[in-house]
Amino acid sequence: MRIPCTTEPGRAKLTSGSRIAAAVATLALAGILLCAVAHAQGLPAPPSRVFVEGEELIYNVRYGFIDLGQVRIRTIGSERTGPSVVYEGKALIDSYPKVPFVDLHTVYESMMDSTGFSHSFVGRTKTDGAWDFVRYLFQYDRKRVVVEMGVRDSVIGSRDTLAIDTLYHDGLSLFFFARQALYCGQQLNVPTLIKEKRAKTFINFKGEHTSVDLDGVDYPIDAVHFDGNMDFIGIFGLTGGFEGWFSNDEARVPILAKMKVLIGNVTLELMKWTRPGWSPPRAKG
Repeated sequence: MRIPCTTEPGRAKLTSGSRIAAAVATLALAGILLCAVAHAQGLPAPPSRVFVEGEELIYNVRYGFIDLGQVRIRTIGSERTGPSVVYEGKALIDSYPKVPFVDLHTVYESMMDSTGFSHSFVGRTKTDGAWDFVRYLFQYDRKRVVVEMGVRDSVIGSRDTLAIDTLYHDGLSLFFFARQALYCGQQLNVPTLIKEKRAKTFINFKGEHTSVDLDGVDYPIDAVHFDGNMDFIGIFGLTGGFEGWFSNDEARVPILAKMKVLIGNVTLELMKWTRPGWSPPRAKG
């Protein structure tokens, strides 16, 4: 496995096998530090402080001039199991009421290690008034992931296993991984488990220093730009090319993203945030 360049589902305790995966993740973390040093000759890499308990980031999702909905991403907390710390993240994806032809309500919950790799994941989607779920339980020591699907959390309709040979991301942990890997300065093919299928997310962390304007902020924001491509079809037809602008600081907060979905190109723009002591960094010059 190529060591990635990065830093840092229900609630799961690490098994002895997961501790093995955590040891591998420690090597990945060492890779992060080496990448930061190597990239320091270009864009300086501030220390990473991505996982902050209580952080909530709220994004407006827009299609052209039409506001479609919101994405709220929260860092719930962390717990230590042996030598490892796992972090719990949660995403709530909701379309706005009365948006024509769009009725989307999804909740993602992920338990991640300090490099952002997934240990467990639960995705819930409301369909015709009922909540369906899918749960991933990564058993890295057995080179597999257990996939459970059903309704109302407790009613399991099917259970299957997929073979895996490396650490994986789910749809939410990938968000945190990108923040950690922002200053890597490399092109990465990231193993991703989406819709119960093994896939790849290609991300070009080129470290392009730029600025971005944001509604509600009366100054240009200091940012780092990257782009990439997804070889899978995710929620609401999410697929293909994308690009993002993250804050150029230790928080590495996603400010703006452009993606392709079922209806065309959409923009995700940070509209509200709760993070102690943080404001978008002002671009210099």
